[in-house]
Amino acid sequence: MIPWLNSNFKNFKPTAIIALNATRHMNQVERKKLFSPDIEPMRTAEGRWFEAIVYEMFLDIAKRSDRIRFLAMKGADAPKKRDEVRIGQNGLYYSKYGDITVRGNGQDLAEFDMLLVDADNHVAFAEVITSPADLKEFEQEIAYKKKLLGYLYNQKTTPFLLVSSFDLSNYSVVKRLAKDRTNAIINTSSCEQIKSLVKHYRPRILYNKPEDHNKLIRATDIPVKNPFDYKRYHDEVRNRIFSEIAKDEIKKDIKNDSKKFPEITDKTGQLVKKVLYGAMYPQAIKSLCDTYGLTVKGKKLDFVDFFKYYSKAVIATDLPGYELIIYLRYHQKKEYHKMVQAKDGHFKFERPTPPKVGFFLWLEALQPTLGVKITQDLLETFSITAKARK
Repeated sequence: MIPWLNSNFKNFKPTAIIALNATRHMNQVERKKLFSPDIEPMRTAEGRWFEAIVYEMFLDIAKRSDRIRFLAMKGADAPKKRDEVRIGQNGLYYSKYGDITVRGNGQDLAEFDMLLVDADNHVAFAEVITSPADLKEFEQEIAYKKKLLGYLYNQKTTPFLLVSSFDLSNYSVVKRLAKDRTNAIINTSSCEQIKSLVKHYRPRILYNKPEDHNKLIRATDIPVKNPFDYKRYHDEVRNRIFSEIAKDEIKKDIKNDSKKFPEITDKTGQLVKKVLYGAMYPQAIKSLCDTYGLTVKGKKLDFVDFFKYYSKAVIATDLPGYELIIYLRYHQKKEYHKMVQAKDGHFKFERPTPPKVGFFLWLEALQPTLGVKITQDLLETFSITAKARK
């Protein structure tokens, strides 16, 4: 499928019919924003529209090509009944907007703009982009998604399609991806060109629902080949890190200026994106405030005021880089404040974590388990300033 797409896709361009049909995946507000003079909401709506356009193109292409065996439903075609997010969910799910996601213990691990099954029964995925800003940390994201689908469907190679509304050829990230023969890099018409096809249809945009499509299937019906117990994989990684810290090996490496963190080599461990070490007892929170400091929206938060605003603090690290994060449970709203470490070592507010996501539920389930010593060990081990304090 991949070589065929690379050589033939240049012959496929969005038509006015495809562009109009794509609007069925958008709500009325999003459709109006497509032609808004306000740039930011217009670009957001444009990105959603272009993603739907690519899906509509593949609906058309799949009918005419034996290289594509199945295309997973999404958007307006997704099943109407969708599972509410909850702790313990593992595997493929549809979001409330009809997007395809993989959840691990309820947390969204990855979202796929498209899922396909090729003629050789490989599950492939696509990313659709409309701006170079979307290329930040792109390689790492694609590598993770390949690893995740490769594990779930027990496949050595996972084909990947990158579809863009602008010329990608000069970007180093894309050049590296293009060297992999399991990837297809596809450049189609720009959003401005596509808009010119439908400008005469404003303000009343028309669309036709597709007829029965013999290659459309539910993403959730693609059979998973390997067991997927994300919470267990997460806990195995966390326990190993606790064990390494207890041996003091990591801190010795840091003192020797070789900041060597535990390398995760097992397949299931490599699927873990973030380690939640637990919530801190009050004295551990005091130690955090006194030693490192917390700043929320430019205002320093001292321990004496901590419980006026927050009820809980959770320590986590992102993988594979082990970047430290503190999550603070806010009193006034049902949300967590994500705190990231600045260069000088203190933790500053980055963004809120809303309540309607599985990760929020996981954070809510954590009870205080971390005392002063283990908290200090975790912070000293993974802190940005660990080398500076040696």
